[in-house]
Amino acid sequence: MSIQVSGAPSQNGKSEVVRRTANFHPSIWGDRFINNISKDKDIHFHEVCEVEELKDEVRNEFFAMGHLSQQLGLIDALQRLGVAYHFEREIQEALENMYTTFNDKNDVNDLYKVSLSFRLLRQEGFKVSCDVFNKFKDEDGQFKESLTSNVEGMLAFYEATHLRVHGEDILDEALEFTTTHLKSTSSIIGNPLATQITHALKQPLHKGIPRLEARRYITVYEKDASHNKILRKLSILDFNLVQSLHKEELSDITRWWKDLDFAKKLSFARDRVVECYFWIVAVYFEPQYSLARKILTKVISMTSILDDIYDVYGTLEELEPFTKAIERWDISCIDKLPEYMQICYRALFDVFEAIENELAKKERSYRVGYAKDAMKRLVRAYFDEAKWFHQNYIPTMEEYMHVALKTSSYPMLTAISFLGMGDIVTKEAFDWIFSNPKIITASSVIGRLMDDMKSHKFEQERGHAASAVECYMKQHGVSEQVVHDEFNRQVANAWKDINEECIRPTVVPMPLLMRVLNLARVIDVIYKEGDGYTHVGKEMKDNVALVLIDPIPI
Repeated sequence: MSIQVSGAPSQNGKSEVVRRTANFHPSIWGDRFINNISKDKDIHFHEVCEVEELKDEVRNEFFAMGHLSQQLGLIDALQRLGVAYHFEREIQEALENMYTTFNDKNDVNDLYKVSLSFRLLRQEGFKVSCDVFNKFKDEDGQFKESLTSNVEGMLAFYEATHLRVHGEDILDEALEFTTTHLKSTSSIIGNPLATQITHALKQPLHKGIPRLEARRYITVYEKDASHNKILRKLSILDFNLVQSLHKEELSDITRWWKDLDFAKKLSFARDRVVECYFWIVAVYFEPQYSLARKILTKVISMTSILDDIYDVYGTLEELEPFTKAIERWDISCIDKLPEYMQICYRALFDVFEAIENELAKKERSYRVGYAKDAMKRLVRAYFDEAKWFHQNYIPTMEEYMHVALKTSSYPMLTAISFLGMGDIVTKEAFDWIFSNPKIITASSVIGRLMDDMKSHKFEQERGHAASAVECYMKQHGVSEQVVHDEFNRQVANAWKDINEECIRPTVVPMPLLMRVLNLARVIDVIYKEGDGYTHVGKEMKDNVALVLIDPIPI
C-alpha cells in the first residue's frame, strides 16, 4: 500500500508529517456486546443448583467405575465436553492409577485404548514411553496395514501423535501414516466419523482452543446414540452458564473500550476488542479466572494499539521519545508527546493503575512491577523493528528472531496472564518468565513464524519492517515456498519443545504452563488460514458466535 501524506502543507510552509496507512477495516461488531441482558436471577440460581447436582451424579456414579476402558472414555468425554475443570482431583487420581499400570494393562491389539491412554497421560504431564506403539508395527518396521480398518483407533492414534517430543521418530512416522489414511477415509460417504476426521485433520485437538473445541464436541457427542444423558446435560448447562459470565465480562470491556473512543481518536489502529477478548477466553475460560481475563484483555487491546503506532503510524522522531516515556513510566512525560500518543499513553497508565489497585486488595501489587518491565521490553523491541524499517535494513534471521520473539508479544502476555491468577503465582514464577524459558520461546516462535507467513504480503504492500520471510529469503537466497517449508518445520519443533516442557517434573506448576500452551493454541487457530485477527472473516466471526454469542439449545 502506498505511503500517504496526512495533510496539506502547514501555515509555516513546512510539509505535514508523512505517515503510512494500513486501512484496517473497522470493527464488524458495532455495539452488539455492550448491552448484555442478564438472565433472571431465579433462573440462574436454579441452573447453578442443577449443575451442582449433575456434578455429584458424575462423581458418585462414574468415578466408581473400576474398568480402565470405562474410565478412559469418561475422562476423554469430560475433557472434550469442557467440564473437566470440575473434576480435577478425581481425574488426577484416575490417571495416576492408570500411569502405574500403563505398560502392563494395554491390550496389544487395541490401538484405540493405547492411543487414548497415551494422549490423556501425556496431556497431564505423565512421562509415558512412545515404545508402546512398536507393537503395531510388522516385521519390516512398518505400521500394520490392518490398522487402517480401525477408523476410531486411527483417529485416536492421530490425535496422540500431536503430543510428541524430540527424538520420538515413531510418532513422526505415525502422524504421516494416520494423516494419509484418514484423508482417504474421510471421503467415504456414510462414514459416521467423517465429520470428526475432517475437523481433526484441519484442527488437531491438542492444538485447538479448548472452549471452541468443547462447543463443537457437544454437538458431536449428542448425536452419538450411546452418549450419556447426564454428561450431555451437564456440559450444555455448564457451557451456557459460563458463556453468560463471558458475556457480562465482554459487555464491561466493550463499554470501557467505547469510552476510550479509540475508533475515532486513533482511527489508524485496529479496532479489535471483541477479537482480543476471544483470544483471552482461549487462554483461560474457567469462571475462577474472571479477573485474569479482564486484565489480560485490556492489556492485549492496548498492545494492539501500541503495535499499530510502531508499525503503521508513528514516525521515528515520535517513536523515540514515546519509547523513552514508556521506559520511564512517568505520567509527567506525556506533555512531550504528540496528541495521539498522549491518548494511548494515558490509557495505558490508567489500565495499569487499575490493575495495581485491584491486586493491592489481595497484597499482590508487587506483580505489576514485573508486568511493567515486560511491557518495557516489548516496546523497546517494537522500536528496534521501527528503526529497521526506516533505515531500509533487512537483518539476518538471527538478528531478526532475537527482536521478533519479543515483538510476538507472547513473553509480555505470559507475564500479564499471571497477574489475575491466585496464590499459585509467586515471585519465582515471574522470575522464571524473565529467564527466557524454552516453553515461552517456543510459543513465541509459533506466534512469530505463523503470523509472518500469513501476513507478510499485506504488510509489505503498506510498508513494514522486513518479516521473517524476507529475512530468510535474502540471507539464504531461496524461494518463498522453501521458506514456508522451513518455518513449518520450525513450528513443528516448537510444538515438541512445548510438549517436552509440560512433562513432569515441571519447572513451574502446570496451571501456569497451560497459559503458555493456550497462547500457542490461539495462534494455530487464528493464523491457520490467514491473519484472522487483522482481517476478520467468516471463520473468526463464526468462532466468536459459537463461543460468545449463541447458547447451546438444551
